[in-house]
Amino acid sequence: MLFNIIITQKSYCFSHRTKQQDLSNLMGAMYAAVLFLGGTNTSAVQSVVAIERTVFYREKAAGMYSALPYAFAQALVEIIYVGIQTFLYSLLLYYMIGFEWQFGKFLWFYYYVFMCFVYFTLYGMMLVALTPSYQIAAIVMSFFLSFWNLFSGFLIPRGQIPIWWRWYYWGSPVAWTIYGLITSQLGDKSTPVYVPKHENMPVKVYLKEFLGYEHDFLGYVALAHVGWVLLFFGVFVYGIKALNFQRR
Repeated sequence: MLFNIIITQKSYCFSHRTKQQDLSNLMGAMYAAVLFLGGTNTSAVQSVVAIERTVFYREKAAGMYSALPYAFAQALVEIIYVGIQTFLYSLLLYYMIGFEWQFGKFLWFYYYVFMCFVYFTLYGMMLVALTPSYQIAAIVMSFFLSFWNLFSGFLIPRGQIPIWWRWYYWGSPVAWTIYGLITSQLGDKSTPVYVPKHENMPVKVYLKEFLGYEHDFLGYVALAHVGWVLLFFGVFVYGIKALNFQRR
């Protein structure tokens, strides 16, 4: 009985993705999934890093700690936690949305969600390293997350963003994550989807013409995620090494 329910649910998810609104709903689910839990990771890690930074200042003054090994250890601990978190989250989310159960597609999905949560975590760590207190880091975090949200490509598709602001779309890590998630799962699909005033068109054509998502660009999107992770980690290392907000 349970097996039949699972098969029926999967068939429903695939066969009823036939309208533009269905794709918009799917994209909204991806947008909410990565932004909500990613933002939670950013907020949660800041208090931990802020407390441990005080210990680092003391041990560094005593000659026991060095900035680079400390930063690597701090990031490694978070990455291990994020890896486990992402695996559990991806299994639930992948099934609930009803994506196609192919090993390659699931790996792409896991990769983008994992890298998303990693750069969100490193972003929170970076802000703590650059600011004198946890409270200020939280304010700065909220300010930039609002821009990541606005220019993610979901609230306003890239083609509808004014040309003088479109550069910030490429400067929003969340936009790259949504690009990768949607394109890796649907960017090669030729099944027809109904678009008002345009009749039926293949899914991959719709993604390219209306959202600017191209399946051939998927590798560059994956590299961009590595770039965001290295950028935030590099700035975190610099902040820990060069800045000292300790009050004597």
